[in-house]
Amino acid sequence: MIKLLSVAIVAALFLGSHQQTVELPCNYPTHIQCWTVWFDRDDPSGSEDRETFSDLYKENPGKICRKPQGIEATTLSGLSVAAAGEVIFKNDATSGFVCRNVDQTQKKMCSDYRVRFSCHPPFCGGGVCWTDWFDRDNPTGTGDWELLKDLRKENPGKICENPLSIEAVTTDTMTPAISTGQTFQTFSPTQGFVCRNKDQKSGDCRDYKVRFGCPCRN
Repeated sequence: MIKLLSVAIVAALFLGSHQQTVELPCNYPTHIQCWTVWFDRDDPSGSEDRETFSDLYKENPGKICRKPQGIEATTLSGLSVAAAGEVIFKNDATSGFVCRNVDQTQKKMCSDYRVRFSCHPPFCGGGVCWTDWFDRDNPTGTGDWELLKDLRKENPGKICENPLSIEAVTTDTMTPAISTGQTFQTFSPTQGFVCRNKDQKSGDCRDYKVRFGCPCRN
């Protein structure tokens, strides 16, 4: 049995504010979109956490395309915006991201966020290409079983022969599995992901989806 915080291969994907694997879609068509590196130019110690596109574009020449297709923001610990549950002032690819302390309840400050943008390959490094997300099971039975052998059978040609890494998040809030506090029987790029209800203190796993990191194709 594997306790979530011991899964180094997945933790490396989420933890650390700047050391991230750049992503390219594995099954890309003629037009290719991928993610830039993560950016964290501000913190909420003043009035807000301001990660605007205009500021980041100026401060990081050549690292962000002129017209990004999308934006993703997470806390430095890897929580999605939905999982953090905070009021966000701006969160779009044109404006960027802004969380204002004044908008939060109970005089709470914003979390510290980082952002990345969806661009075309010249603005992305090499490395790991990610498959689509897969969610073949839910935890209504004995648990959530997202085994690689089953996913390969049900999705022929969509997963490489030797995945390099695996990523698992909850289906509702995109919370990284390693941040949920749950225990996993299997969490491996060569086997897949299994969360068993009987291993959880609450008696129930959350519903997860997974994707696999594969060697990039040119």
